[in-house]
Amino acid sequence: MSTPIHGRHYIAGQWRTPAGKTFASTNPARLRETIGIFPFGGRAEADEAVAAARQAFPAWRRLSRINRAELFDRLAQLVKRETDHLATLMARECGKVVTECRAEVVEGLHMIQYVFGVGRMPMGDVLSSEIPEKDAFMRRKPWGVAAVITPWNFPFAVPLWMLGPSLLEGNTVVFKPSEDTPAIGERLVELFLEAGFPPGVVNLVHGEAEAGEALVKNPGVNCVLFTGSYEVGRRIAEVSASIPDRIVASETGSKSAVIVCEDAKLDLAVTCGIVSAFKTSGQRCVSAGRILVHEKLIDAYAARLVALAKRLKIGDPLDASNFTGPVINQAALEKIQRYNALSKEEGGEILVQGGPGTAVPGLSGGCFLTPHVYRIKHGLNVRCIREEVFGPHLALIPFHDNEEAVRIYNDTEYGLSMAVITESYRTMRYFRDECEYGMGYVNLPCIGAEVHLPFGGVKKSGNGHPSAAGLIEAVTHKTAWTVNHAEEVKMAQGLTTAIEGGPT
Repeated sequence: MSTPIHGRHYIAGQWRTPAGKTFASTNPARLRETIGIFPFGGRAEADEAVAAARQAFPAWRRLSRINRAELFDRLAQLVKRETDHLATLMARECGKVVTECRAEVVEGLHMIQYVFGVGRMPMGDVLSSEIPEKDAFMRRKPWGVAAVITPWNFPFAVPLWMLGPSLLEGNTVVFKPSEDTPAIGERLVELFLEAGFPPGVVNLVHGEAEAGEALVKNPGVNCVLFTGSYEVGRRIAEVSASIPDRIVASETGSKSAVIVCEDAKLDLAVTCGIVSAFKTSGQRCVSAGRILVHEKLIDAYAARLVALAKRLKIGDPLDASNFTGPVINQAALEKIQRYNALSKEEGGEILVQGGPGTAVPGLSGGCFLTPHVYRIKHGLNVRCIREEVFGPHLALIPFHDNEEAVRIYNDTEYGLSMAVITESYRTMRYFRDECEYGMGYVNLPCIGAEVHLPFGGVKKSGNGHPSAAGLIEAVTHKTAWTVNHAEEVKMAQGLTTAIEGGPT
């Protein structure tokens, strides 16, 4: 066991170690292992951090976009240096297998590299004017201060999806990482400082709901960038509604699905189903809680998927040979088990009974949970196929034709991610056009985001401001800039400039 980290806030260029209440970050694979002790932030820390970001904003936005981007090149080199350390720390803190954690560090690196490259790309448009002597431009300007509130399941990549575009475009930030993964969040801020980001540009406040609520309620915050539950996202929207010049960009849950069509290649479809449902123990916002399978294939598909699900290797996240590790904490484990029980109560045929991993050798003392798979018909009042479980909980649902598959897929309050497994271009196109989603995949799992693509959803999954590359539009606002090159004034729409009226 490593020596526990003594966590700190970082505000206005200073590390702060308050003497007040603290909380512990623990290893979900070994609950008796403490990763670190961190301070609870509240209104005082949030307000101070927002004030620091506000003070730093004018100087930061006046830097050229290229100068700001150059700092991300330095950050990229530091992340490359720290890849193994970051992956190990992440595996210990959030329970993802170290291979997944390493891939997440690489994804964060890709975001940094993308931001660095975009810094030298055009940002705006040259437009025509009705008046030949005029030049017209659309330019983007930063909003000001962004509050970045991020989840535990992607504690490195998701913050960079938000921090990167925000900072590149000239905003300053206050970052509140999840209380389940404060250590990896703090280490990320340390790397920003080592890369040379000025004091006040990046601020860090630890804590739980109180800290997040204080940030959202502060009128000095121009943008709230959030990934997490729908309930918290709705609260952010409610508070922000009274602040008219605020932008909220949120991604808030899902009930994603894989659709296996009649012409699907079975081995490919099973692989996509397993990866979609059980990577990260089903704790990705895009994880498939449902696999819709054509009725002619469902018996064969279920048999193959069940056989593979039973063989998945669950264990220590630091062991790269394991497919998956624990769920994040005891509360999550208990919630998932309640949904496992509900699936039987609602008429599901249990194919693999999920449960605590204590029955597996070496998994005692952690929040391990084996996969749960069941077969169930779609019904109007079936909660387990509509509500987000966020764990290794999978429903296999038969469908008769593509039209029914679309109806079943769309019959949730969410619309984040989907995949369709088919050999037909026309079938693929039908699902592309008729399903409600933010991200779609063909002959792939419904997980696997890339930073240059937008990441977000519709309905209860998002509010139209996707993160990663798509976030640049949310953290800037468009301005019009028109220049007259003539010695007299000419107006559009034929508007007269005569002082006394009449034609010019």
